[in-house]
Amino acid sequence: MTISVLIIEDQEAYRRLLRHHVDVAFESPVVAEYDPAVQGRLTDGFSASAYDAVLLDDTPGTDAGLDWLRDLSQRPGFPPLIYLSMSPAPGVVDAARAAGAFEVVDKRKIDNARLATALRGAQAARHRPMQELRTADAADLPYRFGDVVIHGYRFVRELSRNPVSSVYLADHERDGTPVVLKVLRPNEGQARGSESFDRFIHEYAIAAGIRHPNIVRIHDFGAADDHAYIVMEYFPLGDLRQRIKAGITPRQAISYMRQMAQALDALHSQGVLHRDLKPGNVMLRDEDSVVLIDFGMSETFEPDAAITATGEIFGTPYYMSPEQGHGRETDARSDIYSLGVIFYEMLMRRKPYVAGTPMQVIYKHANSPLPELPAELKRYESIVVNCMAKSPSRRYPTAERLVDEMKELEHDEDERLSEGI
Repeated sequence: MTISVLIIEDQEAYRRLLRHHVDVAFESPVVAEYDPAVQGRLTDGFSASAYDAVLLDDTPGTDAGLDWLRDLSQRPGFPPLIYLSMSPAPGVVDAARAAGAFEVVDKRKIDNARLATALRGAQAARHRPMQELRTADAADLPYRFGDVVIHGYRFVRELSRNPVSSVYLADHERDGTPVVLKVLRPNEGQARGSESFDRFIHEYAIAAGIRHPNIVRIHDFGAADDHAYIVMEYFPLGDLRQRIKAGITPRQAISYMRQMAQALDALHSQGVLHRDLKPGNVMLRDEDSVVLIDFGMSETFEPDAAITATGEIFGTPYYMSPEQGHGRETDARSDIYSLGVIFYEMLMRRKPYVAGTPMQVIYKHANSPLPELPAELKRYESIVVNCMAKSPSRRYPTAERLVDEMKELEHDEDERLSEGI
């Protein structure tokens, strides 16, 4: 099981250091940051229920860390607090524990092993009440997904999580079919009418409303006052990231590209932008078939209009179009740009633009030269160029146009293979 950690610290460099220590100690951790100097005190209703542990600085903003400790530790359901002290003398440690600290860690020189032990202990303490609940209510145990009981589906294992939702593998109780449950976890900030709840419902509505062989199949949906869940098909072959690592032939990359473009054409024809296209959101139904998933970032649009993002940035920097990365107007051609990045990565087994920080990657998308392909792959370069042009006006105007180009390329490639070229 991975770990979810919230860092409350007003120095960006130190937040990065803490994030690094967590990344080293845990596999695929979920780490969120909160800057009290900029964002102020946490709201009274915030319970941090999405996290296993909280790392709290001893001087959050201009306040005293012990005051934050007393406040947060008394909030119902708040996760264990690990206090980061600049002077962890015995008296300071005793005062921190009395104020509600689960553990006290020396801030001056982080000991990774000690921090990891503290985080694991906090995670165990966090989940102990749930384990006790499961023991007391054994009848619901097979149907429990985190804090939620969903009858009709038997829990198999957790696949992933983020601060908003968790994804589980389950068996449909009626026929034993493996399915995936995406569960919006109970949280005071995720009740009906909240942004997270509405976005979750929006994701379901998009996926359920479009029937296409290259778009994920939705089996079921449920909602209560404090949670919701989507039941969708399971992909035992995993996602496109794994296939890229293993190596993809150019002919297979062309086929996958054509199928993704067909799925995009179906989305765009319904007035929907995906906005988070990446290999992790492309699943393998079988050896020759790919499927788009995860419409949580999707947005509706008028096919002949654009969305003004008003400075909001959604998506994954490695695959963002220049306009999306800079919070400017986006339309269907932004999704086409992301497909071009994926096509390049399938052919080259590496991303076209990499850098040390997300903002540096975003800068490269807007300002670095278009990536070139080696001589043996030059015949595919026009696809990359027409998808990844810096200006949207120089890209394929529609996903349908891209589908046509990929079909022609598939035909040409099959002829080359038949002729032994």
